[in-house]
Amino acid sequence: MIAQNPPMGWNSWDCYGAAVTEDIVRRNADEMARRLAPFGWEYIVVDIQWYQPTASSHAYVPFAPLEMDAYGRLMPAVNRFPSAANGAGFKPLADYVHGLGLKFGIHIMRGMPRMAAHRHLPIEGSDCTCDQVANPNSICAWNPDMYGLRCDTPGARAYYDSIFRLYASWGVDFVKCDDIAREYPHCQREIELISEACRHCGRDIVLSLSPGPAPLEQAEHLKRYANMWRITDDFWDDWQLLKGMFERAEKWCIHAGPGHWPDADMLPVGALRQCTDPDDRTKFTEAEQRTMMTLWCMMRSPLMIGSELTKLDAFTLALLTNGPLLAIERETHCAHPLFTTPEASAWVAPRKDGQGLYTALFNLSDETREIRLPASALEMTTLRGTELWTNSPVADVDTLTARLAPHDAAVWQLTR
Repeated sequence: MIAQNPPMGWNSWDCYGAAVTEDIVRRNADEMARRLAPFGWEYIVVDIQWYQPTASSHAYVPFAPLEMDAYGRLMPAVNRFPSAANGAGFKPLADYVHGLGLKFGIHIMRGMPRMAAHRHLPIEGSDCTCDQVANPNSICAWNPDMYGLRCDTPGARAYYDSIFRLYASWGVDFVKCDDIAREYPHCQREIELISEACRHCGRDIVLSLSPGPAPLEQAEHLKRYANMWRITDDFWDDWQLLKGMFERAEKWCIHAGPGHWPDADMLPVGALRQCTDPDDRTKFTEAEQRTMMTLWCMMRSPLMIGSELTKLDAFTLALLTNGPLLAIERETHCAHPLFTTPEASAWVAPRKDGQGLYTALFNLSDETREIRLPASALEMTTLRGTELWTNSPVADVDTLTARLAPHDAAVWQLTR
């Protein structure tokens, strides 16, 4: 099964926007292999506009020339990805990442480049041309690079088949498809075509849909056609966005399971926004970062690091290599909140082996607060185990008690 557990990796967006280059990807892959891979981190994902030669920030240049092949398929900009020269595409970079024991991913926009339609380019493996398939009335509101497709035409499936065959030949393991997860109902058939092309390309590829919020009422459709989908718009280092994630996590947690994972978006930790300010770092406090990591793990969201990995400080490295915490992603099922108020929240995640559970307490208030959870709330008489951030034991107590700073969290592994 593809994505048996929530995918874990690095994505270039938070630190480099559309401006990431091959040398940046390689050095982050090196760091992941050296410091993070032993803890389960494995995907290296190149985010948006890798095919735009002049991209230089998080902003997009409307109607910029894009690099394509003769069939209207986007190709890496060679000035930014030199190993892509002579039609090699991302295969040399993917081979490098695979050589480190990692997996390689890319971002795409739904549809095809406007330029491909305007030039009436042929579609590989089809008698159709791009202009016959493109839908000029289906355009992303925030990036005009692409036209959506006329999904009732045979050429639409042929075009998606052609790009996923290309990605499979490059050795791509992960595709993040954008401008689609929240675009129901008019993109529902396009999701299906993309999923079918992905599943029949001859390679196991994780399919991720963005941006959110995806509509909750489409949960079953998303679970059938995608491996992960965003439940929020772009998530950044802002406490109000993090606090608001508790409501989203409560609604979506019941839909997390092998092969299909609600995605709370990237982890904005460490060094961010490097294309505009090399000294920029996350605005989250250490407490808020513990809360974020704890909630993401408890709800079993995919984990995608947004940081420049060569600039990991001791705190951020410890945050991302807390093995017992990360184990929650693999070892639990049926996670859910016991309660959430404006001031506090408590979550429980039973172990799949029946040998215990994980419990987390969160201080959502702006003041230091003591939060208590009786054993009876967990259907237990006494509690024993370990708090995973401090490695502090608890033994034979009838109440979990945590005195937490504002926006902080505690999480215990409890045994029966």
